[in-house]
Amino acid sequence: MATRHPQFTMKTFHLAAATLLAAAMTPALAAVTADEAKQLGTTLTRFGAIKAGNKEGTIPEYTGTPVKPPADFKPGSGFYPDPFNDKPLYRIDAKNVDQHADKLIEGQKRLIKSNPGYYIDVYPTHRTEIFPEKVLAATQRNATTCKLLKDYMAVDPACRGGLPFPIPKSGYEVMWNMATRWQGDGTIVSPGQYGWLVDGNGKPTMTSEQYTLQEKPYYQLDQSDRDPQMLMRTFSITRAPSRSSGVGTGIIDYLDTDQKPRRSWSYTPGQRRVRLAPEFAYDTPVASLGGATLFDELWLFSGKMDRFDFKLIGKKEMIAPYNNNALMFTCKPADKLQPKHINPACERWELHRMWVVEATLKPGQRHVYSKRVYYIDEDGYGSGMFDAFDHDGALYRSMFNLNVLLYDAGFVYAGSSVVYDFNRGNYLMVADQSAAGIKPNEPRLSERDMGADATMVRESVR
Repeated sequence: MATRHPQFTMKTFHLAAATLLAAAMTPALAAVTADEAKQLGTTLTRFGAIKAGNKEGTIPEYTGTPVKPPADFKPGSGFYPDPFNDKPLYRIDAKNVDQHADKLIEGQKRLIKSNPGYYIDVYPTHRTEIFPEKVLAATQRNATTCKLLKDYMAVDPACRGGLPFPIPKSGYEVMWNMATRWQGDGTIVSPGQYGWLVDGNGKPTMTSEQYTLQEKPYYQLDQSDRDPQMLMRTFSITRAPSRSSGVGTGIIDYLDTDQKPRRSWSYTPGQRRVRLAPEFAYDTPVASLGGATLFDELWLFSGKMDRFDFKLIGKKEMIAPYNNNALMFTCKPADKLQPKHINPACERWELHRMWVVEATLKPGQRHVYSKRVYYIDEDGYGSGMFDAFDHDGALYRSMFNLNVLLYDAGFVYAGSSVVYDFNRGNYLMVADQSAAGIKPNEPRLSERDMGADATMVRESVR
């Protein structure tokens, strides 16, 4: 039986919950009433976040105003410079970390206390998430009609086109909102994204350079050849290192994770065939990322939620990674990859309201973690972070999911992350876009051309 971390006993969590912004949550599967749904567009945004700023004025009101591109932005380049010309409001370091402890996760505190040169600069908060009218309308519709099915393992396909649960009542609903977050209805192409693993001696190694293609059929309602059960899919072709050149992988996740569990493939150029890879799930390490992260923590969490109980604790103001355009597009690997951590001068942190979800391993289930505590942005569900604990209750890993503004794309993208392994003393940067940038809203391919065989063979010979 997994033991709990001493800092996260039930008593401690009940005390912490008293400070959360949200009131106690209604039991799982409780429907949102018509009266509750009237909050959408009034006290809540149309996608369910608290519209008003906080009483201290450190979190502003949500307006939905798109951010103007900076003067040095070149449309079509794939690079999105930081649009904000602001300065940090304050710095958190080893001298004052305890004063800000209630707004930091365990991983942030560990990084600051164990690395004298590390700090967190907190910038003015910008609520930059934007949604088109069609997504907002579908989200409001979903408030009273969308349902979780099969003991939280499936979402009704009728929910497609919007966030399924704008007023979530359970941890599972928050996690499904994160999985279905709006990132456009076209294809997102990364011509050359990098994985970097910095080992315990401070040496950075490129784990992979990959061409990736990602899309969400969940939002492609106007394309009749898409499977209405399909949530998302991504394909990756490795360009480097040379020993792995041409190797491809593919993942498709569905809305009904019981009837249609994850479909995953790998392609080997020497064999010129695609084979099923059911091991690309749960706590299997991702080989192309040096084994330093797991398949079920890609994009913070991915895959089936059957091994953990996801409990919604509430909502809390936290200092989170946000609007990290400089880290992703401007800071080069030589600048941002420091021996024990990301260069804090490249990072941007802001104060945001975050959903807090505690995921505890179910009795009889197997996983390398006994518990993860997630903190997920109330606005777009893209920015987020978690602490993961081993079976002795010790902090194992912490992960930070980064969102960046794609000013001309109509959405905020969250597809890169930083993972710190406190057991091994290393860290991983996933999907660094500073070399080739990112191409949002690329033209969609037909379902035939998006098939595993066609995609793998076509892209691997580029």
